[in-house]
Amino acid sequence: MKNIQRTLVLGCSLVALAGCGADEIVSPGTSGDIIINNPPPVPAPTPTPTPTQSAVTPAAGCPTINSTGGLTDAGTISGPTGEWRVCTLPATVNASDTLPYIPGLLYQLGGQVFVGSDQGFSSTNTAVTLTVEPGVIVFAQGSAALIVNRGNRLNANGTADRPIVWTSRDNIIGVANDNSQQQWGGVVLLGRARVSDCATGGVNLDATFSQNPTCQQNLEGAATTIPYGGANDADNSGSFTFNQIRFSGFELAPGNELQSLTTGGTGSGTTIANLQSFNSSDDGMEFFGGVVQMRNVAVIGASDDSLDVDTGARADLDTVLVVQRTTTGDSIIELDSPNSVGNPIAAFPKTRFQVNNFTFVERSSVSAQMVRARGGAGLSLTNGVMDKIDGTATFCFRIDEQETLDALIGINSVVCDGGTDRQARGDRSSGTNATTDAEVLAAVTAGTNVNLAFTITLTGAVINGTGENGVPAFAASGRSSFFQDRTFIGAVQNQAGLESTFRNWTCNSSILDFGSATGACTSLPVYS
Repeated sequence: MKNIQRTLVLGCSLVALAGCGADEIVSPGTSGDIIINNPPPVPAPTPTPTPTQSAVTPAAGCPTINSTGGLTDAGTISGPTGEWRVCTLPATVNASDTLPYIPGLLYQLGGQVFVGSDQGFSSTNTAVTLTVEPGVIVFAQGSAALIVNRGNRLNANGTADRPIVWTSRDNIIGVANDNSQQQWGGVVLLGRARVSDCATGGVNLDATFSQNPTCQQNLEGAATTIPYGGANDADNSGSFTFNQIRFSGFELAPGNELQSLTTGGTGSGTTIANLQSFNSSDDGMEFFGGVVQMRNVAVIGASDDSLDVDTGARADLDTVLVVQRTTTGDSIIELDSPNSVGNPIAAFPKTRFQVNNFTFVERSSVSAQMVRARGGAGLSLTNGVMDKIDGTATFCFRIDEQETLDALIGINSVVCDGGTDRQARGDRSSGTNATTDAEVLAAVTAGTNVNLAFTITLTGAVINGTGENGVPAFAASGRSSFFQDRTFIGAVQNQAGLESTFRNWTCNSSILDFGSATGACTSLPVYS
């Protein structure tokens, strides 16, 4: 959009200058005549050719990999960017392999593709590592997904100028638009860190896990039983940096869905950073158990919750942008701890979600709240801007149950435009554990520099204005050593901050235009 604006401004300037030279009025001389000189018309300039991008030509063939069956040459596929060679991955990557970047080549998931086989609850080895090079594009359709079994790793590390793109077949052939979704499954990382509720034996009821020492859970959204979880909170499922996941979230059955990124029991040894989720039909990202640490996250256009955290996940996210579509989207944060019969907050580990330096832009009127916490989960929000949609019944915060209020870690240096009556609400249900609107409002605003009746001054949808930049920042490193202390609230202090933090590794859309050189989310990046 910035380049388009520059072009329009430049074009208007040239028109204005051409108009100024049409007539020249000269001051009267001794003769008293007024002379009007009409110079000969300036020849029209030769039009500057519109830059064109060379059409992609297909690679000669598929590279050789070590896994059984190798890559299958599926012929070519054509779209607006040209013609591409398609190389289909085997159903299981059973040896350590690399998917190299090759001009004119796409990798395809023909179904649910597994990286390695499950190594079990108590394993300590790393069996298989799949490496994906910068600039690679992987596509799929239907219920196809990439699932990294516990005890294996995915090292998919793009760069700021050459992100890795995971997308749909419709995106390749050019029929996806800015409201498309649910066109394939997504990426799943599984590990051997602790989870709170178990596939058998109920939930963990004490911090020592004595009642269920081998608690593990099964992946939601999978056609077969795929377990995750273990006893190693430092487990390593690989490194996932500078990635885009587009048009994902295929529903296998009602309430049984995948999203752009799903983690299950991943440990703190896993690296996730610079990740964009675009138009997931379910949650933008969902974390089941484990320890999750992520930096530089953009969730754009999720159809359900943008960030969903449960099953004992302990997640810290630093520098987060969320922008909803106008047509769909539920809560921006849904935070939960699992229930057990007769005691809704007894599960261990307790779910805990902490977010620092974030900007949430709500555009959908579907949700009743921007942030919802329940089940005794712990919530910490620091240095945030919450741009709530106007004219709806949506609240900034909803916190259910007294136990969840008691578990509140703290809200500090957070603003939201909740007006006089849309700032906070309780669950409004009967029973001794019910919370009231007044109780939730008092708990949320007990922290420093919290204003839920704030006048938002964001520009460009997500860039701080004078109002946001006038709010004192909170030293978030006291909440988590993963957090960086900054002098501003929100994810983007100014235009330079948007460019340095999010530009180029993201894709652009009508929902949010980053000005990235990699182009529109509805197209494909093409590198020389």
